[in-house]
Amino acid sequence: MRALVTGGAGFIGSALVDRLMAEGCHVDVVDDLSTGNLANLAVARAQGDRRFSFQRLDVSNSEISDYIARKRPEIVFHLAAQADVRVSVARPAFDAMVNIIGTLYVLEGCVAAGVRKVCIAASGGTLYGTPDDVPTREGAPWRPESPYGVAKKAAVDYLHYYRQIKGLEYSALALANVYGPRQNPHGEAGVVAIFAGKLLSRSRPTVFGDGGQTRDFVYVDDVVDAFWRASEKGGGLLMNIGTGVETSVQQLFDTMAKLTGFRDPARYAPPRPGEVQRSALDPGRAAIHLGWQPWTSLEDGLARTLEHFKAKR
Repeated sequence: MRALVTGGAGFIGSALVDRLMAEGCHVDVVDDLSTGNLANLAVARAQGDRRFSFQRLDVSNSEISDYIARKRPEIVFHLAAQADVRVSVARPAFDAMVNIIGTLYVLEGCVAAGVRKVCIAASGGTLYGTPDDVPTREGAPWRPESPYGVAKKAAVDYLHYYRQIKGLEYSALALANVYGPRQNPHGEAGVVAIFAGKLLSRSRPTVFGDGGQTRDFVYVDDVVDAFWRASEKGGGLLMNIGTGVETSVQQLFDTMAKLTGFRDPARYAPPRPGEVQRSALDPGRAAIHLGWQPWTSLEDGLARTLEHFKAKR
């Protein structure tokens, strides 16, 4: 299979690239390296064969459509995004340029190339807004409370249009809070990586709000497995990819502090705008249509993540 991965030098994207290469696929990676890193692709690049290529390109540039059309992949995994809720609140036009216009350019390229299917990373944590029920199912109302969530909702709506009118098959994976090795500990998103960076340097992490806000933390290898399965299954569906379990940010800190032997309390700061109080995703639809379920426990995943960051240090 020939696959193209946008955002393939990023945290999730590079893990997906490694899986695709291991499965024998030919993989073309597109990334503008604004948040991705070529070091994340070291495993793929080290293989030194003709099954891998890299192109530095911004998805919000219309050239991405022509590039996809030239490469003619069988399947496209669209993971490139502006993924920080706070950036979307401060710069909603920029967020829309990347997450809406960029998605349209990718979809136009897919149609021109005759792509069999596009699998897109949606955002389960922001798509539903403040949910009525937790864990949340896909049939819940979509009421995003940040420009980032609005953009991701629009992208899924466009997927429906392209499937109905232009015959482009898709699967949209509404991801919970993904964590694991290669996540940026110095970025503005990804609380597990940020906590890991702070705790391993013996610094007190900052908890925004009182720590009672909950998230659904799902390990990156489990998420990659969902994308791999979605390449063949789940056509025309939005599917939650999460554990269905709420974990408070305070619980997360306490667990990571225990794993690292850190004894000081966290710092606390005012809540951040645009973030929901409770979030967990019911993965039942993915179990039915993809045969997928999360298999990595939070403590095991955190331990693996911390080992990765220890080794990098």
